[in-house]
Amino acid sequence: METAAARAEHSLKVSIELSLERWKVLSAVHGGGRQREKSIPGGDLVALHEELVRARQKHGLPAGAAVYSCYEAGRDGHWLHRHLVAMGVENVVVDPASLPRSGRKRRAKTDRLDGRVLLGCLIRFLEGEREVWCVVRVPSVEEEDQRHLHRELEVLKRERGSHRNRLRGLLVLHGVRLEPGREFLARLAAARQWDGSALPPQLVVRMQREYARLRQVEEQIAALVHLCRQLLRESQEPAVAMVRQLMQLKSVGEASAWVLVFEFFAWRQFRNRRQVGKLAGMTGTPRQSGEMDRDAGLDKSGNPRVRRMMVELGWCWLRWQPQSRLSLWFHERFGRGGKRSRKVGIVALGRKLLVALWRYLEQGIVPDGAVLKAA
Repeated sequence: METAAARAEHSLKVSIELSLERWKVLSAVHGGGRQREKSIPGGDLVALHEELVRARQKHGLPAGAAVYSCYEAGRDGHWLHRHLVAMGVENVVVDPASLPRSGRKRRAKTDRLDGRVLLGCLIRFLEGEREVWCVVRVPSVEEEDQRHLHRELEVLKRERGSHRNRLRGLLVLHGVRLEPGREFLARLAAARQWDGSALPPQLVVRMQREYARLRQVEEQIAALVHLCRQLLRESQEPAVAMVRQLMQLKSVGEASAWVLVFEFFAWRQFRNRRQVGKLAGMTGTPRQSGEMDRDAGLDKSGNPRVRRMMVELGWCWLRWQPQSRLSLWFHERFGRGGKRSRKVGIVALGRKLLVALWRYLEQGIVPDGAVLKAA
């Protein structure tokens, strides 16, 4: 029976460097030899399939030879991975930041060079060097689709802030301070400039249009919040049940629980607390050489939404869970320090809290000293 190593040895290795207009496809076989390079139109799956067939022929491989491929995670997402897997290709999606790079101040960078680096790392990966890069865990279509609700809500809230700031800024230019609330249009009509004169007519028209866009965004936010709360009441999905479980803890609201579950806990399995902290990008970056030993700050290689949420949730935890073990640890360790010390401490608290929430969801262990909400 052919082993996995033997199958990989007599197979085609392919790297795909993606861009909007053109894809650079590089291929090689085990043991080195000349690499084949081919450019195809971006997104042309027929051309990609034909290139894989021709590459087998050019490298002297039989028609049924296995194909191993890789590409960097980016704008194209995971649809290409799913297509390659459906074709029978064993594909991996790679974290671009984990690839080896030259330390020179100026280095050449082209799609061809990047493709060669990818191809070389793929061959080393198949030969057993698992640390040569970091492989991205590809979510299912359903897991990926569940993220749209809170991500759209996040975008709309940013748009709402932009519209409000623009309305305030346009008025301040004329010496008027007016908050864009419910009665904004009526108050705008009565507003006067610094010298008592009426606002310029084109400015008023522009602000009316801007306010209409703000109201539309606010209505969409209200609709999404209503949908989220309806799902929390009625849905029987396991992920939504996890959201409800997190919300039982005092200081954890529906927005934070939703993000933590659908961005983190609902689609990943963790073996230990180190994996939890690493995936959130909340672990340190050691710099040690000889007698020098220091920490360069957070790794920040994980999910930025979870990282931001845990910092916010850390402050909420200190306020609403003051007698918990984590809050007492924070005050003992960082409470007597200055502003910078507390900023460093809140990140450490967020990492510890994230691990505690993971154990709470996986094993039902309530964080030590934490208080649950009333039924």
